[in-house]
Amino acid sequence: QVQLVESGGGLVQAGGSLKLTCATSGNIFYATVMGWYRQAPGKQRELVADITFARTTNYADSVKGRFTISRDNDKNTVYLQMSSLKPEDTAVYYCNAFRQRFGLREEYWGQGTQVTVSS
Repeated sequence: QVQLVESGGGLVQAGGSLKLTCATSGNIFYATVMGWYRQAPGKQRELVADITFARTTNYADSVKGRFTISRDNDKNTVYLQMSSLKPEDTAVYYCNAFRQRFGLREEYWGQGTQVTVSS
């Protein structure tokens, strides 16, 4: 059974930092694109950043230069280091795992972790 468990969210002042962690289990990490998404109240869920198994990264324009996504393929874990946080970064952050191979498409979500940035 595949599980994605996020941690590290919380309340931080503007300009501060947080590091989110997504631990995975269930043999999903190999050849998988891991992503962080966020959803603010009244808004659609949006991609924040993602990283391939080979560690190629992609970022939303709104977080470039402030957030860093990384992964530890030995620990089956993906991270999101968030710095210079702004109130508009306030959202529930979700971990996502996506893999398509041998004609099979797999996608999984974590339960989300709340990040609140106060001004």
